[in-house]
Amino acid sequence: MLADFDAQPGRVVPPSPDLSPTQREADEAELYAGLRGVAGIVAGGGGAMDLLRDVAEFAAQAIPGAEGVGIALIDPQHGLSSVRTWVATAVLVQEIDTVQYSELHEGPCITCMESRRPTVSGSLGSDSRWPHFGGRVARMRMHSALALPLLVGDQVIGSINAYAKSRDAFADHAVQLGSQFAKPAAVSIYNAQLLATAHEQTLRLQRALDSRSVIDQAVGIIRSRTGGNADDAFERLTQISQSENVKLHTVAERLVDEAARRARARHR
Repeated sequence: MLADFDAQPGRVVPPSPDLSPTQREADEAELYAGLRGVAGIVAGGGGAMDLLRDVAEFAAQAIPGAEGVGIALIDPQHGLSSVRTWVATAVLVQEIDTVQYSELHEGPCITCMESRRPTVSGSLGSDSRWPHFGGRVARMRMHSALALPLLVGDQVIGSINAYAKSRDAFADHAVQLGSQFAKPAAVSIYNAQLLATAHEQTLRLQRALDSRSVIDQAVGIIRSRTGGNADDAFERLTQISQSENVKLHTVAERLVDEAARRARARHR
């Protein structure tokens, strides 16, 4: 079955050599090794960046012909304009994707995320879809590209971007295996993002609770010294914060630390 992808318009691609059963088995073994790796990395409990690096390495292993792979992600709050490559298996891939996203705003990875279909180019320098990007990358001695959208349901969260120096490096077989890899990779990346977001929200909540606790302690200290009520004490803290241009919780921490030092001194 042919892979469903967007090929380079007008380019007559040389017929792919028939792969021997041994070569097909080897390619499929590489794919399954990558899939097993992707399945295990979220459960491994590493950070989001470590997971992305692993996915890039597994993708380079799973996609026949890939000489360098990058993982690009979209900030869901800002859409496609926010896309950038977070990790890459080669410095040149990072440079290519920086040109694509930050400078020229055209290229196979952007196209694949817009179309939600794999995008292939066998000769970037003559690809009419990206007249500025194609020539620029060809001068960097990279001639083939395979961009695979990372899809979770109807949502595009990014892309896997594979490059090769030779022309027509990514035949139908490579697109099929790459597409098989991209589906579970997208889920793993999405789950890792959810975990990272939940962790950050937990930290923010804990910081807010800690800050509230310190402010309450400072209010109690001021009340014990002045005999005023809680509103008066909080107003006093706010006035100090504004007059010194210091955050409220910092003023509260300073007051609590000072009270603790005085208590220790009295004990001695």
